[in-house]
Amino acid sequence: MDLTVLYRGPLASCDYDCPYCPFAKRRDSPEQLRADRAALERFAGWVAEQSQERLSVLFTPWGEGLVRSWYRRAMVELSRLPHVRRVAIQTNLSCRTDWLADADLDALALWCTYHPGQTPYDRFLAKTHELGRLGVRFSVGIVGLSEHLEHARRLRAELPDHVYLWVNAAEGHEYSDEAADRWTALDPLFPYSRRPHRSAGLPCRTGESVVSVDGAGTVRRCHFVPAELGNLYDGSFRAALRPRACPLAVCDCHIGYVHLESLPLYDVFAGGVLERIPAQPAG
Repeated sequence: MDLTVLYRGPLASCDYDCPYCPFAKRRDSPEQLRADRAALERFAGWVAEQSQERLSVLFTPWGEGLVRSWYRRAMVELSRLPHVRRVAIQTNLSCRTDWLADADLDALALWCTYHPGQTPYDRFLAKTHELGRLGVRFSVGIVGLSEHLEHARRLRAELPDHVYLWVNAAEGHEYSDEAADRWTALDPLFPYSRRPHRSAGLPCRTGESVVSVDGAGTVRRCHFVPAELGNLYDGSFRAALRPRACPLAVCDCHIGYVHLESLPLYDVFAGGVLERIPAQPAG
């Protein structure tokens, strides 16, 4: 069996204070950090035990995971398991990169976001160059706000051609055709992000071959549908895995709509769904 797991533990702290993020500059107490560490280590242990199936894991923390040693360690350990096809994480890339030397880079990948105003541009770009020298699979993205446009243009000009630069439509933001064209010139796949996708009643891989797991092991079909399918650690979720339609009216987040069978994104991102890397250069 091939199963993709999106893991989001209790971590909510971040070292950035982006104005468009409700978790900006949140602080976790020492007790909360210990709980997050224990939850992640339990999850990593479960993954290690599932040697009879092929697993892919995407960490989608509310906060920034890679500034925490336990996330770096989990990424390395999971990448080296023969039954883990891919382990990826969403990150602002503020962490150091030397730990990646211990990972299996055929399995590990990074989904990196540049946040203007939170880190010097040259520092972020230098980190991407380090990833390139190490041979890490990664994509780079930015939120499509008008004040970010010149930053995005500079990134596209200075990143290697093979590095995909994605643009996320800003939440609740309407784009004129002219504005959308400017972003599409940088990310040809921006039209998929521009507007929410109608999803009600449409088939989706979540709940069948893709699931979401929280720190307690509660399994849901995705981050956006609250109904529980069971628990990861007692195996009760497995009986609930089956083809199913989306119960929501629309899906407006890439980590959700990429799994809609009504969209061609599994072909577009073949081999790079979790780290958001197209099979062919976007353009």
